Amino acid sequence: MRFDSLSISLMTQPFGTLPGGRPARLFTLQNASGFRADISDYGATVVNLFVPDRHGQMADVALGFESVEGYVAHKSYFGAIIGRCGNRLAHGRFTLDGRRYTLATNNTPADIPCHLHGGLVGFDRVLWRAEPFSGPDGPSLLLHYRSPEGEEGYPGTLDVTVTYTVTGDNALRIDYEARTDAPTIVNLTNHSYFNLAGEGMDDVLGHIVSLNCPAYTPVTAGLIPTGQVAPVAGTPFDFLAPHTIGERIESSNEQLRFAGGYDHNFVITHAQPQTLDLAATVLEPRSGRLMEVLTTEPGLQFYTGNFLDGTCAGKKGHAYPRRGGFCMETQHFPDAINQPGFPSVILRPGATLRSTTAYRFRIR
Repeated sequence: MRFDSLSISLMTQPFGTLPGGRPARLFTLQNASGFRADISDYGATVVNLFVPDRHGQMADVALGFESVEGYVAHKSYFGAIIGRCGNRLAHGRFTLDGRRYTLATNNTPADIPCHLHGGLVGFDRVLWRAEPFSGPDGPSLLLHYRSPEGEEGYPGTLDVTVTYTVTGDNALRIDYEARTDAPTIVNLTNHSYFNLAGEGMDDVLGHIVSLNCPAYTPVTAGLIPTGQVAPVAGTPFDFLAPHTIGERIESSNEQLRFAGGYDHNFVITHAQPQTLDLAATVLEPRSGRLMEVLTTEPGLQFYTGNFLDGTCAGKKGHAYPRRGGFCMETQHFPDAINQPGFPSVILRPGATLRSTTAYRFRIR
């Protein structure tokens, strides 16, 4: 199926079959310059992202798989929407309004159990209802998922809408909305892995990163925040001036040793709360591709693919090596429900969670 409107296009095609026989679909959003995002209704996943280099050559800069079967077989989170509560939750436990909740502990760094990215069947492993449309800013895809009361142990029925838009200035914008019928916790993000040289093109250690983040949240050996907000000055976490990913990643630093590299939440500087501000830029110098990350969120998880190990065969059989991609996951802080000094992730009936992130691409 194809929809055309002047200089933009929307296309839909099959993307494989899920266990039980349900079909998955792939939706293509493309602007007039050829900048293109392919998004699946399985996991609301960014599958492909085609971006020009300084010579006008297009390359797919998103790690992932060629069909839905790959996403089902691998617990990789490549490109997916993460929820109900992204990142880590200590011991899979939290208390809300005096009631204790216990969730699955599906991750055990340093043998310390935690709840990761929504649990055993998070939002990355469900089929979303998808509606493509031509919006005022470009071709868009609205995806909706209703998470029932008790799913993965969370309270309340949660209605989530995620809208992807490909804009005329080569940005992939993600607008999040969520509502609940009972108090619950929500922390939504997108888990795309990027390699701006092109997916499958070796590691990302030569990418040059700048972060508009004067502080970060240190973690324990189990990668759970300590509750401290620490200045980045004088540490390998200072990206206020540009540095390559590889420049300090092997430094003798306890935080880097805990995570095997960068896998930390950075605190974004906002001019005003909930404004769409520049949080990060990443430059791949050989291609000239420059990615800007703009968000209304207070935090950014900068992750350098430390747990990739070359055993995962992605698109065209590419084996993704350790540090073969990086993530810029805009978010509220990890384990926020258990850390009273962090921005709240509690959503209550009658309120609407709204958040926007844009990955905008330029040439340098």
